[in-house]
Amino acid sequence: MAIHQFHYQACDATGKVQEGQISAETEQEVVNTLQSKQLIPLKIEKQAAEGGLFKKQAIKNDDIIDFTNGLTTLVEARVPLDRALGLLQGLTEKQVVQQLIEDLRRDVKDGKTLADALQTRPDIFSKMYINMVHAGEEGGILETLLPKLADFMEAADKAKRSILSSLMYPIILGIVGILSVIMLLVFVVPSFATLFEDMGSNIPASAAFLLGLSDWLTHYGWTLVAVPILIWYWWKQLDSTPERRFKRDNMLLSLPLFGSLILQAESSRLCRTLGALLGSGIPLLKALHIARGVIENQVLAKSLTQIEETVRGGTSLGKALVNQAVFPVLLAQLVIVGEESGRTAEILDKLAATFDTYVKQQTTRLVDLLEPLMILILGVVVGAIVIIMLSAIFSINEVNY
Repeated sequence: MAIHQFHYQACDATGKVQEGQISAETEQEVVNTLQSKQLIPLKIEKQAAEGGLFKKQAIKNDDIIDFTNGLTTLVEARVPLDRALGLLQGLTEKQVVQQLIEDLRRDVKDGKTLADALQTRPDIFSKMYINMVHAGEEGGILETLLPKLADFMEAADKAKRSILSSLMYPIILGIVGILSVIMLLVFVVPSFATLFEDMGSNIPASAAFLLGLSDWLTHYGWTLVAVPILIWYWWKQLDSTPERRFKRDNMLLSLPLFGSLILQAESSRLCRTLGALLGSGIPLLKALHIARGVIENQVLAKSLTQIEETVRGGTSLGKALVNQAVFPVLLAQLVIVGEESGRTAEILDKLAATFDTYVKQQTTRLVDLLEPLMILILGVVVGAIVIIMLSAIFSINEVNY
């Protein structure tokens, strides 16, 4: 049953009238809630649901992080799961999140595990999220794994925001630069065409090319709007089948600079997840299976599957990583050291921090390099346009003279 918002007016024992809002399935549930608070219901009104295209709500990553943090606090306080979900439902003001929590609470009350309930919403909860909750429930250590899951999600979200923030200025600079060149070609360059016609002379090939490009932009420039759409469609096609996705991810790993960044970022996620699981007492094979859900690159995910099979055959994790030779050498060598000293989980946590630092440093360097490079390219393009047109005018004047 759906959750609704009810506005109420109620009287307390002293005769004072109180009013507010309560989320509930039915009006009777509101009455029961008020009576449990020693309040006498006077008026209960169901609030109209928000609608419309621009008021449509969506569950964001921040909502899932808040939900995980709240659930972590309640589970650590030994609050029963169904009651914890009920409390979380009353804490959020976002109706779509309330509905999600209500669906989870209903499934839990019907006898499902939390992991099974989460599995009904794969569009919201990742495989890694579901597998970690499942491992926590199976091993009776949900109160241990949930804080690590919350920390992992917050760290990933913080890293993502940091990268997006760093790229914001170069993106704006690139857009302004492209628009400036287009405006120069559309509004400034055409004025030279009239000048050349008045002179009645043949213009240089470079100037003719710019005039032709200007004429095309003036008449057909609107077709450039389709370029981002075509790029997006092409990218979606690369993700349409497992075979294409594998080829795409293999291509990404082979890119200069960016391939190394992807590898280091994926290695960080693997180390952080695997370290958290092993540190919580999850067996290695189970931890590897769960950690595979964190890896987005299909080439690395396939390699991790092979590593899992090798470990199942009796090989140590460090040697399996060395044999695959896909993940960074530092990861394999330090895992070997960790296995020899019995500190694998601790070393994996430190490796995750090391890889995170590398990604941040390399991203910062790339962004710092990208800004002056874009300014230089913009200056060269604008300067070339000006020089070509002025050179054409001077050359025609010399010929006429």
